[in-house]
Amino acid sequence: MLDRYWFGAVDRISPEAPVPVVKVMSEQERVGGAANVALNVKTIGGQVTLLSMVGQDEPARMLRQLLEGAGVRAVLGQDPRMQTIVKLRVIGRAQQLLRVDFEREPDHEVLAQMLGDFERELPEHDVVLFSDYGKGGLAHIPRMIEMARAAGKPVLIDPKGSDYDRYAGASVITPNRAELQQVIGTWQNEDELTVKAEALRQRLGLKALLLTRSEEGMSLFEAGRVAHVQAQAREVADVTGAGDTVIATLALMLACGVSLEDAMAHANRAGGLVVAKFGTATVSYEELFA
Repeated sequence: MLDRYWFGAVDRISPEAPVPVVKVMSEQERVGGAANVALNVKTIGGQVTLLSMVGQDEPARMLRQLLEGAGVRAVLGQDPRMQTIVKLRVIGRAQQLLRVDFEREPDHEVLAQMLGDFERELPEHDVVLFSDYGKGGLAHIPRMIEMARAAGKPVLIDPKGSDYDRYAGASVITPNRAELQQVIGTWQNEDELTVKAEALRQRLGLKALLLTRSEEGMSLFEAGRVAHVQAQAREVADVTGAGDTVIATLALMLACGVSLEDAMAHANRAGGLVVAKFGTATVSYEELFA
């Protein structure tokens, strides 16, 4: 995805309708979606390859340019019938006034052709990370999980939607509270949450389930044990892309041989740092380990 920002001044209300008139003073473009996850891995100090789909349009060219400038290697399939996803945010007086989304799902046949790219890249990497945004790009995720696990690679997934069966066989999934409630329902206390999370973990054959809980920190559910880490209190400027930073940090730590519990602590710190920044943002190695 391409995240586009228009910053402007709001000095009057439109005579045409009761809406603010924004005089755009500056524009900014950042990588978003899975590209932001890849960029986070890169800024923390890892090597990463982004495998994704774009259209044949101006936003796709901009994405390639931004990724190349950041040193992120990208294998981007092109579907001429697809519209590269753009999220345009209009900002006035440091507040988001409006978001406009441009998108069209990729063709499944074109996605199937990219399985060859996925298979070719697998041996060169230590961890496979899937960022599911529910935009149609992971139509073949069950097959890709199967291929990654057969190659002995840990598989991490930032999930979306209510059909978690498609993630069966993954190593770790990282839902937030709202996402997990869609799948297991609400819980009244920690004991009930533990029972429900463990049942889901076993049903999907996961090594672990990492629940991100905003101001309540994170909880890691593994076979026979649960670990918690408290959120680091700080002023929140923008939660956009915080989940990207969390799973990117978790994946990189696992690639370095860090235990899941220790990796969670690093990911929790990274998430706390990035929410203090405006818009889609990343965390550097220096910030994370200061």
